[in-house]
Amino acid sequence: MSSIKKYIKRGIKYVVSEHRQPIIKVEVCQKQSKDVFKDKVYIVTGGGSGLGVAIAKRLIDDGAIVIITGCNLEKLKKEAEKLGKNAGYIPCDVCEIEKLKKLIDDVSEKYGRIDGLINNAGISLHEWDFLKVTEDGFETQINTNLRGGYLLTQHYIRYLLDKNKPGNVLFVSSERGTMCDDLPYGLTKRAIDSLVEALSYRYYKEGIRINAIAPGVTATNMTGIDKNADLYSKNISGRVFVPEEIAEVASFLLSDYSKCISGQIIHTNGGNHIKRGY
Repeated sequence: MSSIKKYIKRGIKYVVSEHRQPIIKVEVCQKQSKDVFKDKVYIVTGGGSGLGVAIAKRLIDDGAIVIITGCNLEKLKKEAEKLGKNAGYIPCDVCEIEKLKKLIDDVSEKYGRIDGLINNAGISLHEWDFLKVTEDGFETQINTNLRGGYLLTQHYIRYLLDKNKPGNVLFVSSERGTMCDDLPYGLTKRAIDSLVEALSYRYYKEGIRINAIAPGVTATNMTGIDKNADLYSKNISGRVFVPEEIAEVASFLLSDYSKCISGQIIHTNGGNHIKRGY
């Protein structure tokens, strides 16, 4: 009888251990050099929270001046104060097309240069069902995720060509950009990936580099995931990602260390987008 109990206990232990969810935490490795972005000026759209703040902070830590933009003035003020003296802010909704050229003009006039544009502003309404997509929801996501960044980049590239200056554009795409999709969010990200390649093909010889980062599910206000909580996920990588580690990749792509890289969509998702034959 005792041997039967022993085997039952072993069986229970095996089942529990096999189905126990691991607890995942992330420690971000950072390499800092105060001169990498010294005196350089960058604009980060959607810079009032989440990944936008993380990218802004990373650039500032390496000496950059960063202007964050967004819709919420109070949020921008608060984040700019946290980021310190090298941070500025300009309220600007990328959906308000008439304000985009003024954004480029104002930053150029005040700082005398714009070394890079980070098109981070984005929204997902998480419809999850093609038949639940509304006309308003479709338009909002297209305008925020694609049209705004497209036209802002147009103004920025015109500025660079007029001034005969090099520049750098970084789009925030998504792992969903490599997948077929019938929802507005995924469609905008797939379009961004194509845009990045086309713009790079057109302007790299002019000294303008165009790249994108394509995060997986990230612990931000958009997803509602706490980056300090358990980051376990059932996806291929086994976890959710944090803004700071993605900002490290953004920093590299915006730096002179990556001068030979353009037209690339760099996936920051642990390989979740890779198609498998097993």
